[in-house]
Amino acid sequence: MASEMEEKFRGKARFLQELMALQNRLMELAHLAAMALEKSVRAVLWRDRELAREVIVGDVAVNSLEEAIDRECVHLIALFQPVAGDLRKLMAVARIIIELERIGDSATNIAEEVLTLTQLPPRAYHPQLEFMAQSVQEMIRHSLEAYSRSNAHLARQVCLADDDIDALDQAIIQDLLLEMAEAPRAIVPSQSQINIVRNLERVGDHATNIAEQVVYMVEGESIRHRCQG
Repeated sequence: MASEMEEKFRGKARFLQELMALQNRLMELAHLAAMALEKSVRAVLWRDRELAREVIVGDVAVNSLEEAIDRECVHLIALFQPVAGDLRKLMAVARIIIELERIGDSATNIAEEVLTLTQLPPRAYHPQLEFMAQSVQEMIRHSLEAYSRSNAHLARQVCLADDDIDALDQAIIQDLLLEMAEAPRAIVPSQSQINIVRNLERVGDHATNIAEQVVYMVEGESIRHRCQG
């Protein structure tokens, strides 16, 4: 009996060690995705083609790391067959890395719009575009902080912030559509701005999805589609 208990203890210790290593790799992926978004936003504001290309090229690293973490999640589930809270922690990793990879994709999409905009005569951006980008980046920071601290309350605050991002998305796009209707020369640059805004709104959704996973991981409650403060 003692040897059986010792074996279970060693197995649990090994699982926790492997899980911690996996969580560290998740945070590495989070850093790559967050930096990609930050660079893509700077590339927009500074009209920096080289920075935009850097984001596009860097997406390969984001994709590769996401795939590696996903394989390790499958391996740990098969090897240790975790249950209850341990399983929720592992499933949270598996789901959050998908959201991070998609944030990287949105950053790449934004960077690609920079390549379009820098070929056109400069036009002023919508006055709320930079604020929206900053707000979305703050959502990402808070969702990742909520994950690293296992803070369900902070995660729920991220969910609430998504309503503001959705409202900004609609307001900015409406303004840009009106500008396109009034000035034909504004059609192409305004369409690029709309694409940027839509990608920022998607990033807000991904940050919200991460926050929802944190609540599930910590409390065992699924709040998808009904995140509340």
